[in-house]
Amino acid sequence: MTPEPLVEQVRDLLSRVIDSHPGVPAVESLHDALAALDQPLVIAIAGKVKAGKSTLLNALIGEELAPTDASECTKLVTWYQDGVTYRVTLFARDGASEAVPYHRDAGALEVDLGAHTVDDVDRLVVEWPSASLRTATLVDTPGLGSLTAEVSARTERFFGRDAERPATADAVLYLMRHLHSDDVDFLEAFRDEIGVASPANAIAVLSRADELSAGRLDGMEAAAQIADRYRRDPKVRRLCQTVVPVAGLVAQAGVTMTEDKYRALARLAEAAAPDVDALVLSVDRFAYAESTVDITREERAALLAALGLFGVRLALTLVRDGTVCTATELARELVARSGIVELREVLAAGLTARRDVLKARSGLRALQTALRDPALAGDADAAFELERIVAGAHEFAEISLLDACRTGAAPFRENELDEVERLLGASGTSVRERLGLPVDARADEVQDALRDVAGKWRTRAESPLSSRELVDAAQVLVRTCEGLATAPAV
Repeated sequence: MTPEPLVEQVRDLLSRVIDSHPGVPAVESLHDALAALDQPLVIAIAGKVKAGKSTLLNALIGEELAPTDASECTKLVTWYQDGVTYRVTLFARDGASEAVPYHRDAGALEVDLGAHTVDDVDRLVVEWPSASLRTATLVDTPGLGSLTAEVSARTERFFGRDAERPATADAVLYLMRHLHSDDVDFLEAFRDEIGVASPANAIAVLSRADELSAGRLDGMEAAAQIADRYRRDPKVRRLCQTVVPVAGLVAQAGVTMTEDKYRALARLAEAAAPDVDALVLSVDRFAYAESTVDITREERAALLAALGLFGVRLALTLVRDGTVCTATELARELVARSGIVELREVLAAGLTARRDVLKARSGLRALQTALRDPALAGDADAAFELERIVAGAHEFAEISLLDACRTGAAPFRENELDEVERLLGASGTSVRERLGLPVDARADEVQDALRDVAGKWRTRAESPLSSRELVDAAQVLVRTCEGLATAPAV
């Protein structure tokens, strides 16, 4: 008999607990957890103040929605989700909710909180018809380490770090400019609490990557080297799937490029090279220096705000050498060189492809939090069923083994780790990605590779020379191969 899918097991358990404890306050949060199983993945964007969270969110959505200045709304947790209409809803901390007015003359949304103060608000929910938001809801969180304690506390509450409520994010994009102990502490705290600790629900972003080399044109190459070093750092490997360098401002400029910005850049590119080169030596020169170049200070300020110094230099180079001749071509090049394409691919392969298992984990985490309440302390059946699901679900066994590989606790040889991690879905969850085959590999090639890989790990599992730990790990890999053999894509 085919086992019930993991997400359906969690759905049944949550429904049973809700029905068994009507009117119990601790159970109320489970209604939201149950409904969330049918909704898109919730990916929160977190990081320290000025890490570039809102800018990255805009680049991922493909239009400028989230405010990036120090307005009141940047101090609030704000959800951006696909909708059938355009609407902003304010949810107060006392549980009330209401639609609130907003306007958008050019650029980001400006929301009118009305009689509410920032301290009254739990969250804002922006519904915006968008293809980019159909597979994942994005949540912009206030900066950690803010000088105002309450601003950081809102992010802490959202991630469930104050025990007031369970975290509502299924996964996190954590932005960092350099790896600090605070970054490690946050990612450590976001690891699951239900016995399935894993880097599977976190991706680190080396944000504002273009600034790491003072705006030089080779800045993204330098950032890629730094990101690669972090990927191989044992502390980072055990806390997140990977580290992706992204120049968020350049990505946002690409997806929001306008004809007037392109024309201003084209005029710059046509001016005498020595005069322009003198302008782009520094931010201050470009913003304030006197110049005979046919572009006003206001236009320069707008370009600097939209692109940053690295983006201006890059755009000028692309226009000068004839790589781009239109605003559309420039937009395409900026997006391609910003790192945002690679991040979207990582999100698709590493998070949205694991939607069901991440949703199931969130549901179980909410239940675990509810079961700590004294009113539910006697529900031994629910606690037992939660433990049974965690222990018996192969999806959890896979990510636990992946975690062991990342922390050095797995019983494999060093030269086997890359193969094992790939088979466990670290580089993508499709059958061909797990087997390391090209996307156009024929079905018979896939079956042959599956047979070889399964045979290899079955032999290791049955060998009398294998340790108990290796037998258990090899059996997980054999089970993975058996599941892949029945996947529709095969």
